[in-house]
Amino acid sequence: MSDDVTSERISGYIRERFLNGDKKGELEETTPLLEWGVLNSMNTALLLMFIRDELGVVIPPTKITAGNFQDVKSITAMVTDLARQDQATAAAGTE
Repeated sequence: MSDDVTSERISGYIRERFLNGDKKGELEETTPLLEWGVLNSMNTALLLMFIRDELGVVIPPTKITAGNFQDVKSITAMVTDLARQDQATAAAGTE
């Protein structure tokens, strides 16, 4: 899955679940999710489940940091990096 698709899916989930559809179009890739209170502990847990269930990426506890969840851009970068690591590990296991 490309970075753009991952970003759009994460943005769409945040818009629908936490921003009531974001009718004003305020959510951008660099919107400060923690600072604005969009991601609290419950919403972060829901987002982690979405990423696991819909994107197939498990976020390890060591990656659950303010830096990795500050905005859609940082979340996308983390998810994409973990997905690539998973693919590399799977490929190495089949050789």
